[in-house]
Amino acid sequence: MTTQTLPAQAAGTFDLGGDLTVNRLGYGSMQLTGPGVWGPPKDEDEALRVLRRAVELGVNFIDTADSYGPAVAEPLIAKALKPYSDDLVIATKGGLTRTGPNEWPPVGRPEYLRQEAEMSLRWLGLERIDLYQLHRIDPQVPLEDQVGELKKLQDEGKIRHIGLSEVTIDQVKAAQKVAEIVSVQNLFNLTDRSAEDLLDWSTEQNIAFIPWFPLATGSLAGKGGVLDEIAEKKGATPSQLALAWLLKRSPVMLPIPGTSTVSHLDDNMHGAEIELTDDEFAELSAIA
Repeated sequence: MTTQTLPAQAAGTFDLGGDLTVNRLGYGSMQLTGPGVWGPPKDEDEALRVLRRAVELGVNFIDTADSYGPAVAEPLIAKALKPYSDDLVIATKGGLTRTGPNEWPPVGRPEYLRQEAEMSLRWLGLERIDLYQLHRIDPQVPLEDQVGELKKLQDEGKIRHIGLSEVTIDQVKAAQKVAEIVSVQNLFNLTDRSAEDLLDWSTEQNIAFIPWFPLATGSLAGKGGVLDEIAEKKGATPSQLALAWLLKRSPVMLPIPGTSTVSHLDDNMHGAEIELTDDEFAELSAIA
């Protein structure tokens, strides 16, 4: 009897923090909310189906944040997936507050970060958050105070691992003086590689690199565009190629493409099954 490989499992695995094995192609929950990442989803039943389908396709790493909604994505995850499977890793974030659609002021005061973590535990229905990420560094608060509060929560058993989002190498090194940092989450995709130095450093350090906005392909994916032409030859979609390129780019890469529809989710997950040759990877790398 053979065991069927699920689409997300084809991406291979990564040991997050050295002790949490996750399939490298995950799911990001931001798009489950309303316009401007504000308010409830247009179709809650479809949002719940997306989350359940992601797990069916082999996803065992889900990224979320208390600010998605706010307080919309986390409760949806609990409603869709509790009781959680033993291998499911839910990563969430704190450090941003919401003042309206598309507005994200950073607030890194220790007491606020603690409140956010406690509320995330309640919304998700967890006793411990596997990966808690500082959503943004608040420039008004010393970094050591922000990471220090997360370290306290870790010491109390409420957080398992700590990560950072939208940071530089120097900021990660500074944070590492306070606590172990197991992941970074920065904007990175085929057309925006501004965080390439951080990715290369993270690869050397074996720190997980979680690219947000991983499918930004713009005009490259348009009809007749270079990415579209390569995708047609490969028998794939442009989104699948973009994900395959990310997965081949580094062994620490954990893409988390998000969507609010099951059909788009299915398309994305099959990107893990696309195997790029070295020549194809180089061709894609050169087009942006």
